Amino acid sequence: MGKKTSLNKLHQDNQAKFVEFAGYEMPIQYSKGIVEEHKFTRLNAGIFDVSHMGQLFIHGGDDLTADLEKIFPLDLKNLKQNCSKYSFLMNDSAGIYDDLIITKIEKGYLIILNAACKDNDFKILSDLLKSKYEMVLDDQRALIAIQGPKSVEILNDIIEGVEKLNFMTGNWFDYKDQKAFVTRSGYTGEDGFEVSINNDLAEGFTQNLMEKGAQLIGLGARDTLRLEAGLCLYGHELDTEKTPIEANLKWAISKERISNGGFVGSDKIMKEIQEGTSKIRIGIKPEGRLIAREKTKIFDESEKLIGEVTSGTFGPSVNGPIAMGYIDKEFSKVDTKVLLEVRGKKHPASVCGLPFYKKSYVKGVN
Repeated sequence: MGKKTSLNKLHQDNQAKFVEFAGYEMPIQYSKGIVEEHKFTRLNAGIFDVSHMGQLFIHGGDDLTADLEKIFPLDLKNLKQNCSKYSFLMNDSAGIYDDLIITKIEKGYLIILNAACKDNDFKILSDLLKSKYEMVLDDQRALIAIQGPKSVEILNDIIEGVEKLNFMTGNWFDYKDQKAFVTRSGYTGEDGFEVSINNDLAEGFTQNLMEKGAQLIGLGARDTLRLEAGLCLYGHELDTEKTPIEANLKWAISKERISNGGFVGSDKIMKEIQEGTSKIRIGIKPEGRLIAREKTKIFDESEKLIGEVTSGTFGPSVNGPIAMGYIDKEFSKVDTKVLLEVRGKKHPASVCGLPFYKKSYVKGVN
C-alpha cells in the first residue's frame, strides 16, 4: 500500500476497509457500509479525510494575480480576499489537467488540487510562473471535510466563528494555539466545511468531531454523494481530452475572461462557446434498477453509438440508479430516450437534468 495520511491509525481503529487511491492508502468504507454512510451525511454530518489532496500555497503580490490570470479563466483581480472559486488548469487546447479550488488569501493564494494530479500540477504551474514565486505544496497539513446539515453546529462548537462563513469563503481560525484554514465548501451537495490543519492536531480534531456526533465516511459514499450532486470527478468526467465547455462547466469561467481571453486554452474555449461542441456532459437516468457503470456505451433509439458513461452508481438519496456521461450534442435534450449497453444487452434510459439531488448550500449568512 502507498502513502498514509495522518488519520490512518484512526481509520484502522474504526474498522475501515482500505483501497489504494492516487498512491495513498485510503478508507473506502467503514463497518456500516456505503449506503448507510451516504444517508448519514445527508441527514447529519460526515467526516471525510481528504488529506491526500494537494494544498498549494503561492505567495506574491499584484504580479502574481496578473500571472495567474494568464493561466486560469478567472477574474482574480476582483476576487475578494478569503473568497474561493472553482476552476481548471488547462493545456493549450483547453484539455483539463486538473479541476481545483482557488482561494485568495493574504499575500497570495491557496489552491486545492486533486491527489492524483498534484505533483504534475505543481510542475506545470512552476513552469508557467517561471519559478518567480514561493510555492509550497504543504504536506505538513491534513485536510478534513465535514459535510451535512449538522456540520455547522458541530464544527462551530470546536472552532468558534465558522458559522459566519458564507459558501465558497474561508478564513484562518485559532485551534489549540495553531492556525487552521477553514472554507465553507465541499463535494457532497450539502452544506459543509473543509479544514486545513497541522498533521499533529488532525487526529485529536477528528475525534473531537466524532464526540460531537459526526461520523467517519469513506471514499465510496463520497463518490455516491458527489454523483447525486452532479459534480465531476477528475479522471472520469474530466481529463486532458475534455474541455470545460464539453463538460458543461462554462459557468465556472468568469464572464470578463470570456470576453477578453488571454489565459491558457482561451482560443479553444472562445471557439467552442461560439460554435458549440460535438459532445456534452449530461445526466442519465436508467429505467428500472439497472446500474450503468463507467465506460458503458450509450446508443440512440436506432442503436447508433452516441456516447459513453463516465460515472454510474446507485443513488441512495434518490433511491435509484444514476449516471453521468458524454453524448453527441443533438441527443442532449432532457427526456431524450437512449439505450445503455450492459453485459451485451441494451436497456432503456433517458437524458436528465443535473443535479439528481438538490444541493443545499448556505449562501447568505452575513
